[in-house]
Amino acid sequence: MADFEGLFPAIITPMRRDTGKLNEAAFREVMEFNIQAGVHGFWVAGGTGESIFLDDEENMRIAEIAADQSKGRIKNIMHVGAPTTERAVALAANAARAGVEAICCVPPFFYRQSDEAIVEHYRAVGEAANLPLFVYNLPQSTGVEITPELMLKIQDVVPQLKGLKHSAPTFPNVRAFANMGLDCFIGSSLLMLPAMTIGAVGCVDGPPNFAPELWLEIWDAYNAGDIKRAEVAQEKASEATMLVREFGLHPTAKAILSERLGIDCGDPRAPGRPLTAEQRATVLRRAEEMGILKVAVAQGDG
Repeated sequence: MADFEGLFPAIITPMRRDTGKLNEAAFREVMEFNIQAGVHGFWVAGGTGESIFLDDEENMRIAEIAADQSKGRIKNIMHVGAPTTERAVALAANAARAGVEAICCVPPFFYRQSDEAIVEHYRAVGEAANLPLFVYNLPQSTGVEITPELMLKIQDVVPQLKGLKHSAPTFPNVRAFANMGLDCFIGSSLLMLPAMTIGAVGCVDGPPNFAPELWLEIWDAYNAGDIKRAEVAQEKASEATMLVREFGLHPTAKAILSERLGIDCGDPRAPGRPLTAEQRATVLRRAEEMGILKVAVAQGDG
């Protein structure tokens, strides 16, 4: 299996204002913007991508678009999580047909399942795609924490298991997962640098998809052995993350990308709420003050 490391923005799902449906052209532009910036891959249709608010057909189409747009230049990790094993298996099989490089999956949620049921869920999903599989550890939303003990059970049964996105608040488990031989991405863009010092292979989060250069600077500095430069870069990047936390991930990311790329990424899907006119003006002013809107990134032909 190929190595997975670096900056993998959790990409937004742009929506059309007239229909509220997927805006394929805008999705491709956001992908290309990040590819040209130098990201190493994408976490597609995850939490930032509003996957739980998309129907299965939309998620399947997004997998096809992502694979087509990247054309093998980066690695796509496609989210296939769903409340039922049947749906997750169908999404996983589609992702493999579409040509993505890997899949990721939250554990089954809403009804609390036994460890044995969770392991069986991942076994079926991994078998359906037969691609590198990343567990999406997001207990704040799913109500299920993948502990190192539970991960060992999954590892024993799922040969496709490659790693995880660790978004749980149990930060020290990054080291435990790394010691298990797993590719552990930290799921908080506030913690990219400290996580890499204890074994994380990189970062997956939403804020980097509107300002990838901020987190790529952390990656480049750390790998060059320049920790002071990496610390300065993390501090600057964290300002952008805090802006998102103040005004909400989906509307803030979409507003900044719309302004920065000169496209319309739409609003969050209901029940998500858009920014008010006053909030949007504040977000864009703050982003400009941070230098985000002033940094041009060359666009490719894709």
